[in-house]
This record gives sequence, C-alpha cells and structure tokens, in this order.
Amino acid sequence: MTHTPDITRPPKELVDGILALGAALASSTLAHMGVRNCHLLGPVAQQSGKAIAGPALTLQCMPKREDLYDEAEYADPEKQLHRHVLYHVQAGDIVVVDARGDMSSGIFGDMMSTYFKGRGGAGIVVDGCLRDRPNLSKLDVPVWIRGWTPNFHTQTNIMPFAVNTPIACGGVLVMPGDIIVADDDGAVCVPSALAAKVIEEANRSHDWEDFSRIKLQAGEPLQRYYPLHNDARAEYEEWRKLNPVKTGK
Repeated sequence: MTHTPDITRPPKELVDGILALGAALASSTLAHMGVRNCHLLGPVAQQSGKAIAGPALTLQCMPKREDLYDEAEYADPEKQLHRHVLYHVQAGDIVVVDARGDMSSGIFGDMMSTYFKGRGGAGIVVDGCLRDRPNLSKLDVPVWIRGWTPNFHTQTNIMPFAVNTPIACGGVLVMPGDIIVADDDGAVCVPSALAAKVIEEANRSHDWEDFSRIKLQAGEPLQRYYPLHNDARAEYEEWRKLNPVKTGK
C-alpha cells in the first residue's frame, strides 16, 4: 500500500478569520509584514462570486519519466498519487497542486472531483488544468486553475510525485497545512504560523475602510479619506463610536 502523510490543520477560527479578510486584504497585509510573494500566480477563479479558505493538502507533480510511471490511466490506480491526496480530504480542506503550469494534463476530472465534494472539500487550486468541465460545472466545486484540457493526468508530460510535501504553486511556496484564501482576485497562501497576526494586523490597519467607503460614495475627497488622512481621524473615531465593529469581524 502506498502511504502518504496527513497534515496538521489550523484552528477553524483562524481559517474563518482569513476568509473574512479575502485574498486582496490577506495579500496586502502579508506584504506589509514582509511576506511579499503570496499570490499563486496563474490559477484563476472559474466560478465568479466564490470565496473559500482552508488548509492546504498539497500534490506535487514532476516531469514524466516512463520507467517510473506507467502510461495507462488505470494500470495500477493505487500508485496514482493524485488519488492519495484526495484520500486525506476532510471538510473544509483545499487541494493545492503544483502541476508545473502544464496546460496539457488534466489533474482531476469529474469522478475525482465528485469524490472530493463528497468528502466535504472546500475547493481546488491547480497551477495547471482540470478536465471534464461540463460535469465539473454541474458539481459546483470552486476551482482556481489555468485552464481546461481533455487529457487525463499522465497522458502527456507530467506525473504526480509527492503528497503533502512543500510545493511551489504559481511561484509561491506552499507548506502542507498553510491557509489558502481564494476569491475572484485569485488564490493567496497565508502561512499558518502567521495567520493570527495577519488577522490582527488587517483588522487594525483597515478598520477605517468602512467609514472611508461611505465618504467616497458621497463624493468626498479621495485625498482625505483614502487612505484615511490624520486630519480625518477624529471624524472617523466619532463615527466608529456610533458604529462599533461587529463581533467576529
């Protein structure tokens, strides 16, 4: 039997806190904290309006070598590591795949994705492609990918190589168990050890945005309200007293 390790999952409150921030605020906050390369460049949302966050289950692909991997799709299913990453899926998990940006290999199709959804997975991020788009669209599994292909996962140039090890996805180091947050802006990797600090910093630094948004919608000066000018700070604090932050923000 092939054995692959599981991951250590972060507390749910951290995942929920990162989800509340969204990809853009998580990215900018990490940048201010000195972590500037967190956007998984390449994978884009395939369903507008979806937003997810969850711990990363990782799958690494490597260039295919035929002496190490049989070309047949069903020759020995249990050697296929793209299956094994799905065996670890728990509710809320996100599968993140380093597919090397390959545009010819469909890492998962509708059967694998059906199993993923049945396990309660939150979404899939692939630096590469999926296949079976008509059926996946009916599943309504949120995915962030480079594109679609009719080919199965090892039909062409790559093969699954490792599960739940560090990977490079979209040019970003993703550690197993890191928190992925993805929405229409893209997918961002939040190091799990920094998640609490990211939430704290983001909420502290951008607490004034609700106030500024109201002012900008009213046509008030951009120079005064974005970013919030020191001269407007007292005005904001008075507004905040009347509009306290909601619990859980």
